[in-house]
Formats: sequence, C-alpha cells, structure tokens
Amino acid sequence: MNHLLVLIGAVGILAAGTFAFRFAGPILRPRIAAKPWVEKLMATSAVVLLTALVGTASLMEGHGPAGVARPAGVLVAGILAWRKAPFVVVVLSAAATAAGLRLLGVP
Repeated sequence: MNHLLVLIGAVGILAAGTFAFRFAGPILRPRIAAKPWVEKLMATSAVVLLTALVGTASLMEGHGPAGVARPAGVLVAGILAWRKAPFVVVVLSAAATAAGLRLLGVP
C-alpha cells in the first residue's frame, strides 16, 4: 500500500511539473527577448535532440543492435509522417510492420 501511495504521489508531482513547464512557455515568451540566431539555434537543437532520441531508441536494444524489424517499423513511420498521414495510421503501420517482420522470423 505504501508503494502505491509513493507511485501516485510521484505521478502527481511529475504531472504538475510538466503542466508548469508547458504553462510557463506561453507566459514567459513575450517577456524574454532572444536574438534571432539564438532562436534558430534552439529550433535546430530541438530537431537534433529528437533525431538522436529516435535513432538510439530505434536502432539499439539494451547494449546491442535492435535487429531489423524495429528500424523497419520506424522507417515506415517516418515515411508516413513525412507524407502527412494521420498519427493513428503512422503508429499502427509501424507496429504492423515490425510485428509482421517478427512473425516472419526477422529479428
């Protein structure tokens, strides 16, 4: 029972912190003046960070490579997202691709 209360408390704290960060952005944006090159650098760094996250999550499993099925699913998702497919279609297609390859025995 104690562990459940700690878990619920942790989720509540993380939810409040996430809400505070998301709420602070629009509130503080007009009050903070940034130079154009700083704004461009921040936008570029966000893209680089997300690309690195997708790369490591899709290509690695533990300390080794993830195999072929997962990167193939991510590739399908990337192509569909690039073609502006609905999010549900992107996710389901990626999952179906990875699951289908694994069903065929592809690691």
